[in-house]
Order: sequence, then structure tokens, then C-alpha cells
Amino acid sequence: MYNAVIEVPFGKVGIRIADGVLKQILYLPEQTPELAPDSALAKRAVKQIESYLAHAVSPFDLPIETVGTAFQQRVWQAISEIPCGTVLTYGQVARRIGSAPRAVGQACGANYFPLLIPCHRVVSSSGIGGFSNHDGDGYFRSIKRWLLAHEGVSYT
Repeated sequence: MYNAVIEVPFGKVGIRIADGVLKQILYLPEQTPELAPDSALAKRAVKQIESYLAHAVSPFDLPIETVGTAFQQRVWQAISEIPCGTVLTYGQVARRIGSAPRAVGQACGANYFPLLIPCHRVVSSSGIGGFSNHDGDGYFRSIKRWLLAHEGVSYT
């Protein structure tokens, strides 16, 4: 099911690879068993994720599968351009691409490559907002808070 599962400060991260490209990165519960990388690309992905977790400004350079609708890809491209330590609201991203905030939020939730495409840098105009298609406080919002704090941004 996964090509690697690594422990991270907020739980586990699962990595899926096929046909020489990254297919998906998933946030997993802490009780998920770790799994050593089973390929060179999985090892490279693990190394880059660990580098980011040690130094938030570390870049990612991994081949990723082209997925999602044309609209989702536009949103993900806009989000990928948000610098580390910076946040934009769903509305600000929407204005940049000529869309609506709710649609941007839905595209964020459909992100196959969290960390690489940093949807955690997109927040609500009234607070932190949801994360990974999850609203309300809980595991996923705590991940978003951790990632933002790691990048020097504080949200309650």
C-alpha cells in the first residue's frame, strides 16, 4: 500500500510511488507502522521530507504524477508559489486565479502532495481554516498548526 511510512513530529507520513513518480503523500495516524523506503525514489522522498522537517526552507525536487482537474492544478500551482513562512487566505488565492474561496478550499483538500504543495499556507479570513478536507479541531488541524509554527507562523 505504501512505499515508505515515516515518523514525523505530528504522526506518520505515507509515501506512494508508481511508474517512477510520486503518486501521493498522506498524513497517517501515529499508530500506523513505519515502513522503510523500498526504492530509490522513496528514499529520496523520505530524505527531502526529513530535510524540510529539520529546516522549513528546504526545497522539494521530486517527480510527481500529474493529477487533478485543470482548476485544481491552477490552485496547486498558486499555492506552490507561496513562500515558506507566509500565509494567504482562500480569498487571496481565489483572487489571484480568478475563482471563489470555497473552490480554492476544496482544491486544497484534494491535494495529493501535502508538504510539497503547501496547502497549510492557505488559511481562512477568520482563522486557521480546515485542512486536508477536515474541518473542526482535531488531528488534521493540529498538523496544520504544527506546519505553520515550523515555518514561523502562529495560528490558534
